[in-house]
Amino acid sequence: MRLTAKLGLAVALLFAASVSRAQMVPDNVGEASSGMPRALQGVGFRPELNAQMPLDTSFKDETGRAVKLGDYFHEQKPVVVAFVYYGCPMMCTQLEQGVVGALKMLSFSPGRDYEVVFVSFDDRDTVEMAAEKKASAMTKFRRPETATGWHFLTGSKESIAAVTNAANFHFNFDAKQNLFAHASGLLMLTPDGRISRYFYGVEFPGRDVRLGLVDASAGKIGTPVDRVLLYCFEYDPTTTKYSAAILKIVRIGGIMTLATMIVVFMIFRRRDTTAARANLRHQGAH
Repeated sequence: MRLTAKLGLAVALLFAASVSRAQMVPDNVGEASSGMPRALQGVGFRPELNAQMPLDTSFKDETGRAVKLGDYFHEQKPVVVAFVYYGCPMMCTQLEQGVVGALKMLSFSPGRDYEVVFVSFDDRDTVEMAAEKKASAMTKFRRPETATGWHFLTGSKESIAAVTNAANFHFNFDAKQNLFAHASGLLMLTPDGRISRYFYGVEFPGRDVRLGLVDASAGKIGTPVDRVLLYCFEYDPTTTKYSAAILKIVRIGGIMTLATMIVVFMIFRRRDTTAARANLRHQGAH
């Protein structure tokens, strides 16, 4: 019976993951619903853009060193934050793999261009469990030189509540099954600790993550092409995606067309002028 009950809760959590992957139905995320299983009622993730994270909150990193969340906000670099618990049997592992997979596609490097912070919301998680998670992430990321940019934190109930409440991240603990019911997503924070962008689910398009990092850094990282893309693609918090801003693209296309026409006109005019001068010189010689 216990196995059946655990399987039932696992199915409910998998349902939550699939909802998250489909952008989590914005109208009632985080609100209790009579149509949801009891374990999922009250569970949600509704960050507020520009909300300030509590940077003075204390944690321990994967080495056991006492740190503050603010230790990872410096040098004008954005910070990627994900809430997980290291004993999670399913969705957290999928989220970790999704984060690693998305960041692996980018030319940006953790530690140099941005920081990655996983925060456990289970106060029973240990430093050893955090270290194992980091080792697994580094093996999958395959860039050992970026290890200083990855951080896996554990903390007290008070510290966990401070950061999860600031991000409007809510979860339930089922003591009978010893499992957490929770949503899944990713935060992009500015160098001063404000929520710039967020993405729902366990898999994240590389383009959206890249633009989110450029956005969160206020243009401090990225290439001129990224800045053009950022101008042409606007973040929509209702879908948590970057969508093409059609009017801007049309305007850019019109400007480029006009500029091309002007350049072509100037080239032909210059040719005509040069030909006329050559003809006058030829007539003068006769």
